[in-house]
Amino acid sequence: MRRRLYQGVEGVADVSDSLSSSSKAGHAARARRVAGLAPRAFLRQQHLDDPKLREECGVVAIHGHPEAAREAYLGLYALQHRGQESAGIASADGQRLANIKGMGLVSEIFTEDVLAKLPGSMAIGHTRYSTTGDSALLNAQPIRVDSTKGLIAIAHNGNLVNLGNVRAGLEREGAYFQTTSDSEIIVQLIAHSRANSLVDAIADSLRHVEGAFSIVMMTRDRIFAARDPRGFRPLSMGRIKNPEGPDTIVFASETCAFDLLRAEYERDVLPGELIMVTDDGVTSRQYATGFPQSSCIFEHVYFARPDSRIFGRWVQESRDQMGRQLARESAVPADVVVPVPDSGVTAALGYAEEARLPFRMGLIRNHYVGRTFIEPEQRVRDFGVRLKLNPVHNLLEGKRVILIDDSIIRGTTSRKIVRMVRGAGAKEVHLRISCPPTISPCFYGVDTPSKRDLIAANKSVEEIRQFIEADSLAYLSLEGLLQSCQTKEKAGYCTACYTGNYPTQWVDVDEILPAEISL
Repeated sequence: MRRRLYQGVEGVADVSDSLSSSSKAGHAARARRVAGLAPRAFLRQQHLDDPKLREECGVVAIHGHPEAAREAYLGLYALQHRGQESAGIASADGQRLANIKGMGLVSEIFTEDVLAKLPGSMAIGHTRYSTTGDSALLNAQPIRVDSTKGLIAIAHNGNLVNLGNVRAGLEREGAYFQTTSDSEIIVQLIAHSRANSLVDAIADSLRHVEGAFSIVMMTRDRIFAARDPRGFRPLSMGRIKNPEGPDTIVFASETCAFDLLRAEYERDVLPGELIMVTDDGVTSRQYATGFPQSSCIFEHVYFARPDSRIFGRWVQESRDQMGRQLARESAVPADVVVPVPDSGVTAALGYAEEARLPFRMGLIRNHYVGRTFIEPEQRVRDFGVRLKLNPVHNLLEGKRVILIDDSIIRGTTSRKIVRMVRGAGAKEVHLRISCPPTISPCFYGVDTPSKRDLIAANKSVEEIRQFIEADSLAYLSLEGLLQSCQTKEKAGYCTACYTGNYPTQWVDVDEILPAEISL
């Protein structure tokens, strides 16, 4: 007989779940038939029409607050840019552990009535970018399981690159999976660990997984937070001072969440560190050492909010320096500097100041379009750029325009924007990109197209310029990018998307699996 080490996933919110229990089981079964790393291939295939790279999630944890779920909600609200398709919150009061999650934005899922169902002084939360299919709700987090080590809820940011091997080994030992989520792999490892205590089991489990992970976990009476040994994804610890009792400890993917919670930033969770928070205080252990730091540099380029402190450096400062360095490397005679909003704004400000050119918001973004890219009909997708951006004709007409953007992925969106600016009367359009050419997919928590779909992997800079129909095109050099993001501590960065040199071993699923997978 196969010994079941935990009872499965619980607590899916009824506020946005239209699946019957039998339908859920069917989706879970089909998901399990996609072996090993197949879900990543499926995700990648589903986003071929998405013009931007997508961060897959953000996490938050609260310990020691009478309204912990509400605080987690506010933290997720600040982290909404890291994932817009599903969200969840789990809370605990020392005896019970409740969990509610659903598809949609944080504000759509967690109304006053829903938050009232999440009592307790501890909570963890998760917001995720995922597929639009029904099975996405099965993978929404936090995942709550009843294991041999007790009731556990877990939320995870990143991607495990040895998922296939670990999963296969666990299944041979009797593990039964109900999702395709990396987080379930970690919980299964904890359940199978021979360590005597839960904290030892967590440390033991994290040593068996390879890749990127920033994790928050919760039992009925404890909060855990951990980062992978290379520190790919950010995770910070903050504190809400309470003069009348113990302080509230907060963890979040980005420090911008602390501002909304009125928490003081204390420090980053270190690579390879496992932190435990109980009513007795905060304890820490280093479960892994000796790995070179490989923090994701694209957090500074695009993902993180400019008002966040990531990997020991303010994102606003990094992007300002990217723009300045870009101006020093690739200046061209022009009349005005125009950003592609919102991610190109800070770099454009730096470029304009360095080049001594006027900065103008020549493209206006409609912030109310929201998630139009998930619209399933192609005829709507084709209007995506015009729905989100509109040119200001009187600022562009007759001008030599320097257009600043953070990246070019497939090139199709950049071509539409260049055409839009030229159609508004610009005499010349010079595109400047505040990072190097993206030539390789990411395997550490970024939803990246395969190499064959990355324009810079298949065309020269001049060929890309011709494709996007710009008068000139220039990227920031890798050396310039690293210089722009450097900290006093000389932080190490992962630049695999620009170099193809990966810090870990990996398997490109497109090499071993069909491009299209039917679930």
